[in-house]
Amino acid sequence: MLTGFKSFILIAIFLALALISKAQPPLGEEAYDIALPSATGDTLRLSSLKGKVVLLDFWASWCGPCRISNWNLSKIYPKFAKKGFEIFSVSIDDKYNKWKKAIRQDKLKWLTVIDNRGIDGKVVSDYKLSAIPTSLLLDKEGRVVAYNPTPSSLEAMLNDLLRE
Repeated sequence: MLTGFKSFILIAIFLALALISKAQPPLGEEAYDIALPSATGDTLRLSSLKGKVVLLDFWASWCGPCRISNWNLSKIYPKFAKKGFEIFSVSIDDKYNKWKKAIRQDKLKWLTVIDNRGIDGKVVSDYKLSAIPTSLLLDKEGRVVAYNPTPSSLEAMLNDLLRE
């Protein structure tokens, strides 16, 4: 009986570790790399942006709050882009044409990629996304420094992170 109990405990521990092993990276840890196609078909990698402060933004064209977030980010992005700030927007749209239309409508000027498997995609699984929009602010080394910053807190953090 004790052997069965020990086996049960070991299996439970293994399953718990498997579930938390790929959770969103904790503050101070490096973000998981993402390599997905852009609107032009080129593959863009999050890891290629090391050396810049990056807002990793998860969204979709069908998400109203995401579109409002795009509007807010479009005011912030030009203020900081030349200082070393980049936005890496990851869409979880499953309709490529709707995603491209939203990029045009929202006049997105930053890097945008798509995981067109939608909510069943790898990026949703890897980052354990339970809601969108979700964003992670990354420092120049690619480490997470904030989750879901508001527009005003994002500007304050960017002022600090981009000080030379």
